[in-house]
Parts: sequence; C-alpha cells; structure tokens
Amino acid sequence: MSTRNGRVSHWFATLPTPRPRLPGDRDADVCIVGAGYTGLWTAYYLKKADPGLRVTVLEARFAGYGASGRNGGWLSGLIPGDRNRMAKEHGRERVVAWQRALNDAIDEVIAVAAAEGIEAGIVKGGNLEIARNPAQAARLAAVLAEERRWGNDVTELTDQQAAQRITFDRVSAAYHTPHCARVQPAALVRGLAHAVERLGVTVYERSPVIEIAQGRAVTVSGTVRAPVVLRATEGFTSALPGLHRRWLPMNSSMIATDPIPAAIWDEIGWQERELVGDTAHGFFYAQRTVDDRIAIGGRSVPYRFGSRTDLDGRVPARTIRSLTAVLHSLLPQVRDVPIAHGWCGVLAVPRDWQAGVTLDRTTELGWAGGYVGHGVTAANLAGHTLADLVAGRRTERTELPWVGHRSRNWEPEPLRWLGVRGLYLAYRLADRHEERSGSPRTSPIARAADLITRKP
Repeated sequence: MSTRNGRVSHWFATLPTPRPRLPGDRDADVCIVGAGYTGLWTAYYLKKADPGLRVTVLEARFAGYGASGRNGGWLSGLIPGDRNRMAKEHGRERVVAWQRALNDAIDEVIAVAAAEGIEAGIVKGGNLEIARNPAQAARLAAVLAEERRWGNDVTELTDQQAAQRITFDRVSAAYHTPHCARVQPAALVRGLAHAVERLGVTVYERSPVIEIAQGRAVTVSGTVRAPVVLRATEGFTSALPGLHRRWLPMNSSMIATDPIPAAIWDEIGWQERELVGDTAHGFFYAQRTVDDRIAIGGRSVPYRFGSRTDLDGRVPARTIRSLTAVLHSLLPQVRDVPIAHGWCGVLAVPRDWQAGVTLDRTTELGWAGGYVGHGVTAANLAGHTLADLVAGRRTERTELPWVGHRSRNWEPEPLRWLGVRGLYLAYRLADRHEERSGSPRTSPIARAADLITRKP
C-alpha cells in the first residue's frame, strides 16, 4: 500500500462536508476570522459569558483546516515564548502565573471536552523528554533544572526508568512531566465547532477574508459588520493585506504508521500514552494514537519563499523518508510497519518567538496567536483571555504578560528565506556534529544559530 500524501492530515479520516458560505452582508456583535482553536475557543467563552451576544466566525476552508487539524496532538503546558525574557520585562511572578495558567488550561480543555461530549481521545499521560547523545543529555539536564526553577513538576529518569515506559533505542537520559495530554486534534476542533454552534454561534466556511478593518471583515461573497473584529488566523496571517511580515509561517511535517500489532506494542510499552520529544536541535515529537499507530513529526522544509503555505498538506517524498528514518532509529521494532500517511501544516512564529493576545480599544480590533508550535493549550487560554478583553472584564488572565505583547516584523525577502533556511541547515549540521563527536557540549554551530535567531 502506498503512503497517502497530504489531503490536509491523517487526523481527518474523511474531510468534513463544508458548512455554508457567507451568503451576503451580515451584522454581528463580534466577528472572528478563523475557525481553528483560537477562534472557536474565543467564540465558546464569549457565548458562555453572554448567550445573547451575536458571534459570527468566518473560515476560509473548513474548521480545523489549519494547524488545529494538523498538529501533533500535544495538549501541553509548554510556554509559547521565552520565560526569562518575559520575566525581565514583566517580573518573575507574572510569568509564573502564565505558566500556571497554561498548566491549568490543560485540565480546562479536558473538562470542556467531557462536558460537551467531544470524543477526542484525550489521555493525560504527561510528556517524556529523552536524550540520545551526551550533548542532548547536557541540554536535557539544563531544561530539567529550568523547569524546576519555574515551579513545574518534573521527574528525572535514568535510561532504565525511561525504558520501563517506552523502549526507545539509545536513550541516555530522560525526564517526565505530568503537564501534557494526548489528543486527536481534528476530533477536538470539529467537536468544538459543533459545540459553539449549539451555543448559537454562526460559522461560515469557504469564506476567505480578504480584508480586516475597523468594524468589518470583508469576503468575496459579503461583509460582516461588527463593532469587534478578532483575527485568529495563526500560520495563514501572512496572506492578509498589511500582515505579510507580521508572523512567519513555519512548516512542520508528520507521518503516521499503519496500526501496530499488539505483539509489537508489548515490546515497545508506551502504556501511559505519554507525548514524547527529544532535545536535538532538529527535534521530533510523537504520540501513540487512539487507534494504536505512531504519529511522529519534525521540521523538514521549514519555510517557503515569500511566506507561501502548503497545498492541502502535501509534503516532498524526502520528508516522509526523513521522518521514517527518525522513527526507525528510535524504534527498530516498527521497521516492517508501513507508513500510512505524510502531511504538513504551518505554525506562526513572531520575530521574537513570543506569542501575544491583544485587543485595541481604539479600533476594537483584536488578535491572538504566534504560538511557535505550542498552540493546542495556549489557544484555549488565549481564546478565554480574548473573551475577557472583549467583555471588558479584568481577570487574572488579562493580567498575564503576553497580553498586549507586540513583536516587530520579520525581514523582507530574500533575507527572510535565506535566514530561516540557513538557520535550520545549521541546526541539522549541529545535530550531526554532536552525534559524531560524542561531546557533552552543544555544537558551536547551534550556539551561533541561537544567537542569530534569538530562539529561546
């Protein structure tokens, strides 16, 4: 059987029947552009707080078409930014509160899914981070110490203890944190779309917005006029007028195996359904899926010239081969299991790698995003926060340090393309250098790349 390529993502067994287009001009109290996690969570909390509010969501394709339906399914407390940098600007206590709010948002998503009857395969098995050479082990120890400084519950594991969880090949060190849950991402976003409709939110699909301005969102088939207009477009933001350099659409790719036989799972373990990653520069992220496959992702072609985005998730064949090689290196037990599907999606990266949530009270234009790949949980907190801001409520969420944060624009082309592609080539070379050298020191190639990109 050949590997399925693209068709949005493996998480959609079949693509959904689209909802109606915007049929002409309409009025609303709040118009939200984008029916991914951010837009739908915002709509959910707006209607929960004020059932009489008229909320309209506009979506270019269908709910979950973007990163919300293509990601690795990590409902995690990972900060979408640099805690130390934010602490210098806002103080340590506000950043600790941000971290605590993200950890709490994991349980909030789980609770809402249960209350709304959303079957999304959620299992809170935590996050297992592994190291496979001395340099990765040194970075893992540094990350572990950093997590503890920020008050996170993290358990250091020996290689034997890690193997008792999952029998990966050549693991030298590991840690586990409970602040992570597996989720089937498309099931979550589709269930959330149905939940907001039950609350009375109007969702129009196949209605790409071509202009966002004060008091209106314009599509080719009509205009929604509303006092408040919120942008929740994440990796597709660069396609909107005036926002071409606001956030960089970073590509991330994934593969999923065929279902793995029970006898092989007995060898591998992975009984707790932990989410797994490593401390390589070209890192991977993986989950054991609801239907007992392995889905694993990483960077391939990190950026397309001119901030172009993919065509329905299709990836080059070399990307599927590369991720398959990573999987087989980790788990030789699955070498004979076919790869069922490969796909990609885009995530939004601000120039300073810091996500933000903003509502301009002068124009009543707002936005949230720039999650740098940590958006499954962050989008819930951001949507809840945007709803508070729209309602004019001062809450603990509206006092978090990412509220009001703005990043400068990315450089123009070809500097943007040369910089990003060069940096990720440097990271690949650094991984190879560390693997060959056996040194516990991070490769100087990677250190130089980190300094240039200001990546946390």
